[in-house]
Amino acid sequence: MSTPVHDDPPADPLARERAHLAASRAALRAMREDVESLDISDVTANWVNAQILERQIAERVKALADLSDTPLFFGRLDYLHAPGADRAEGAEGERFYVGRRHVHDADGDPMVVDWRAPVSQPFYRASKQDPMDLALRRRFGYTGGDLTAYEDEHLSDPAEAATTSRLLQQEIERPRVGPMRDIVATIQPEQDEIVRAGLAGSVCVQGGPGTGKTAVGLHRVAYLLYAHRERLARAGTLVIGPNRSFLHYIEQVLPALGELTVRQATVDDLVAHVEVRGTDDAVAATVKGDARMARVLRRALYSHVTMPTEPVVVVRGSRRWRVPAYELEEVVRELLDRGIRYGAAREALPQRIAHAVLVQMERAGEAPDDRVQNAVARNAAVKAAVKAVWPAVDPAKLVLRLLTDADFLAEHAAGLLDEEEQKAILWAKPVRSVKSARWSAADAVLIDEATDLIERTHSLGHVVLDEAQDLSPMQYRAVGRRCTTGSVTVLGDLAQGTTPWATRSWAEALAHLGKEDAVVEELTAGFRVPTDVIAYASRLLPSIAPGLTPVASIRENPGFFEIRDAAGTGDVVAACRELLAREGSLGLIAADARLPELSRALTEAGLTHLSPGEETTRETRLTLVPASLAKGLEYDYVVLDEPRAIVDGEPDERTGLRRLYVCLTRAVSGLIVAHTAPLPEQLA
Repeated sequence: MSTPVHDDPPADPLARERAHLAASRAALRAMREDVESLDISDVTANWVNAQILERQIAERVKALADLSDTPLFFGRLDYLHAPGADRAEGAEGERFYVGRRHVHDADGDPMVVDWRAPVSQPFYRASKQDPMDLALRRRFGYTGGDLTAYEDEHLSDPAEAATTSRLLQQEIERPRVGPMRDIVATIQPEQDEIVRAGLAGSVCVQGGPGTGKTAVGLHRVAYLLYAHRERLARAGTLVIGPNRSFLHYIEQVLPALGELTVRQATVDDLVAHVEVRGTDDAVAATVKGDARMARVLRRALYSHVTMPTEPVVVVRGSRRWRVPAYELEEVVRELLDRGIRYGAAREALPQRIAHAVLVQMERAGEAPDDRVQNAVARNAAVKAAVKAVWPAVDPAKLVLRLLTDADFLAEHAAGLLDEEEQKAILWAKPVRSVKSARWSAADAVLIDEATDLIERTHSLGHVVLDEAQDLSPMQYRAVGRRCTTGSVTVLGDLAQGTTPWATRSWAEALAHLGKEDAVVEELTAGFRVPTDVIAYASRLLPSIAPGLTPVASIRENPGFFEIRDAAGTGDVVAACRELLAREGSLGLIAADARLPELSRALTEAGLTHLSPGEETTRETRLTLVPASLAKGLEYDYVVLDEPRAIVDGEPDERTGLRRLYVCLTRAVSGLIVAHTAPLPEQLA
């Protein structure tokens, strides 16, 4: 049972809420102690079962941890009527505290309900227009783990006007130090709809800077694991980010929501069949990432299949069984026509040949069974025929031959890649072996494609793909292979595409993923980036993403924003020192080539600084960020060094302006743009 609704005592409602928080923490501690005290000695049949059960208990104990700086509940809902009960006049309502995990007392009654439970949904969806049977929605404010404030909305009271939540604004603007924090207390109705979308359907979220798309994706994983626990426990879930720094930044969000089993990886991690030691220029990487390469690989792979010209003769005892070449050819063509994977067809071929032999045996009056068929399939003559007709192919060797043998590439790229494109991807020097090759990241994706052509890639239940706009078509295919039987949540912003092969449209991207029927949602309300900053950055949109809806900041605080002429790195360091006097984290973002000079200047000035991926602390709050790694990160304050150098550091101006757009939109509370060279004309 939940708590029946009664009016708060007028004396000190805050004291009452603090008492409930203390009681809830005690109840959570008791739940944890109950699990820790479980004796499994009498319920495990063997040591294997014991180890499995011990691991499950350890995971449960970890999930019940009380994080001191994470509020146990952040909202309260007072229903006019008990949810699901008859709304007869006079029926008593109920009260629920909404938090990050379910907590119950010694009698099993809920003290805190999980934010993902259906009864919690009105916390995010209810409004004056649709109160959803709520008399009261209360938000709580915290300092660290201490409850310090509350704010009420009487949604069913027509005399009370709708207002913007002050606590909500404060939570959004609260200074941040350390990893990304969850936004479960601040999720908005349009975000909640995406979070709670069903598991069966795929969703693509187009969202500009600060619209919360990454947090929405992570909370969607947490919600799906809550709503479909058993199914996803079997099938698995995966969060894919653009780089290791980004994954380190977000890695604490899901554990804070009680989810400990979600794997996180980059696309490079997924396709790590070979060691990547080389790099491609922009032209070669673009060609290798083009979807046409999938057809080149398929042609090259199946060119190894040759039609039989000799019969197969199987000797068993005193009998010789002969399968003529034309019959073998029929078997081979049937397997090709079925379109099954190369390796599966190769495994099926000896059984098909053996079946042809068994048909002859039956016609001769014998009665062979499955054991005989398996024995024939293993016969030396059958094995030799399979090796000649359908040989085993190593995917890395196949890709290596395409990249080093001009004639082989020309044969299988004919009509797909022109001569210049073929020349762009051919290696200039011969390579002795797969191990000695200096593979690039794009090469590894090609090997992954070839591997899947030979043997099916394991599919997961749900995949979240963040910063998707930077993927090549071949990378999309690699991700799509991991969710062929599951669903995907795609997160990205077309305006932030910073690769030469960046996504041109979500329809095209979803087609490469194999999820053409995914629903595309657009988030346009900005919660993170201050009004003045996002308005300035949006000047770039006509040049980098014409037609895209600019983000409209809902922040009442316009933020701190200045453009400064700098005489040199000394002025940049001075700007950093100025902003470090404020509370919160600081990012100094600069073109990659400028980092050594800036790092030396900061060190000489006595300003300790970190690299992306290293966690900020209250003592060290400054991170020196290369422009190439800024995507997805956020800081309370940002000093942006030399916008022109950021643009000039990319292969073309459009990509450079997109990179600059990303860098301009990393600040939560304030931005200083410091420059000696003229600003790009789009910002003038």
